[in-house]
Amino acid sequence: MKFEKMHAAGNDYIYVNLFEEKVENPEELSRRLSDRHFGVGGDGLVLIGPAEQGDFSMRMFNADGSEGLMCGNAARCVGRYLYERGLTNKKEIALQTLSGIKQLWLTIDPASNRVTQIRVDMGPAICNGSQLQPPQSLLPEMVEHPLEAEGATWPVTFVSMGNPHAVIFTEGIDALDLQLIGSKIEHHPLFPQRTNVEFVEVIARDELRMRVWERGSGETLACGSGACAVLAAAVLTGRADPRALVHLRGGDLQVEWERDQNRVFLTGDAQFVFKGELL
Repeated sequence: MKFEKMHAAGNDYIYVNLFEEKVENPEELSRRLSDRHFGVGGDGLVLIGPAEQGDFSMRMFNADGSEGLMCGNAARCVGRYLYERGLTNKKEIALQTLSGIKQLWLTIDPASNRVTQIRVDMGPAICNGSQLQPPQSLLPEMVEHPLEAEGATWPVTFVSMGNPHAVIFTEGIDALDLQLIGSKIEHHPLFPQRTNVEFVEVIARDELRMRVWERGSGETLACGSGACAVLAAAVLTGRADPRALVHLRGGDLQVEWERDQNRVFLTGDAQFVFKGELL
């Protein structure tokens, strides 16, 4: 089976083209290949295939084998893969995911015919957990809700971007032990489907820094949907304007929340790392 490794802001996945390959057990394959010592190494597995709705489909699996609903960084990588590997010549792509159709806009360098940036319509920011099916939170609304974990009280703002996020504004995020704190909040009883967790420092009204603990993968260098949730939470709590640069450990992402239509847009690049073949 052939695959390609790609990353967006350091959020790295193993990509398989289902138009050419067959994957029978993606959960097991993701666990095996994601291992950074005995596998390929990555935050998970992404399958690119045909769509029942839209132009193409994307399925993504976390490093523990659980299937994720959506990943903005992976979606950008899929956009570049589709164009540069000759599966489409479109510069606007409708991508089917488990959290709905996501629209991608590709910026092409005319000299090299390569994709330099991808803008993703990440859909609405949902700030009420009881509106989701199944409910992602036991609380109908969670804005700076006090949550106890590892001997401290954390003010959690819940935002769903098609997947759940617990956003925490705090200082000194570089010193936090995410292995302990992130895991405890991910599995907290308030989140019956588990949750992603973001720890955020505010630099300015148009600039944020974050670390992310991803549901099913642990700490990763970046999370696109997490960056979108962070901006929405920052706007909701009066900390930021609806357009900001978000600094992640793996790179920077531009996020914009059009509140009148409740659409969040994520913009950044995507990179190929290497090709491989499983024998």
